[in-house]
Amino acid sequence: MTGVPRVIGMLGGMSWESSALYYRLANELVRERLGGLHSARCLLASVDFADIEELQAAGRWDEAGQLLAEVAKGLEAGGADLLLLCTNTMHKVADQVQAAIGIPLLHLADATAEAVRRAGLPTVGLLGTAFTMEQDFYRDRLAGHGLTVLVPPADDRAEVHRIIYDELCLGTVREESRQIYRDVIARLADAGAEGVILGCTEIELLVSAADSPVPVFSTTRLHVEAAVDAALL
Repeated sequence: MTGVPRVIGMLGGMSWESSALYYRLANELVRERLGGLHSARCLLASVDFADIEELQAAGRWDEAGQLLAEVAKGLEAGGADLLLLCTNTMHKVADQVQAAIGIPLLHLADATAEAVRRAGLPTVGLLGTAFTMEQDFYRDRLAGHGLTVLVPPADDRAEVHRIIYDELCLGTVREESRQIYRDVIARLADAGAEGVILGCTEIELLVSAADSPVPVFSTTRLHVEAAVDAALL
């Protein structure tokens, strides 16, 4: 590292359960790399997820993008040198947010795809919200890195989505839901997935490598690692 570390801007609250993990991981990683009492130089702006979820459900993505873009501008004005959008689903509006600011937005799917490619796994399963699994904004970004992306069948997608919104976003972790995810992952592996992307930041509250027969890629950790790499250049 040369000079003072750059300031990481975190646009969180979607949900705050996973944003807390972003904050903890950033500080742990900086301490691991720099030692002593070092911690991350960061700014966190946390939105009200109820407002975002209402816009998601109504398909009002442009309005959601405008809302997040305004918050991102505030982080930039506050001194952030780079931006993390602390959510997979809302990367649907990542380009809209990036267009509103002059600092780089580190795209979560790019950081994840790079890790998958380093592992040499060309075919991966994707778990996330229904928006992430079913729409093309995330799958196409991964495919742009040369990956083949598999998603679960409709019934499994519905259960994965339900558990995220009805349980994990509320801080509820149930063993029965962990088993549901294990079964979904196993079926993805049977279908040819050589690894599985945990493409929702809340899933990491429930599922770990021990729950999968193939490697799992934790998007929150990968996103934070990319940010710390950039901040400590």
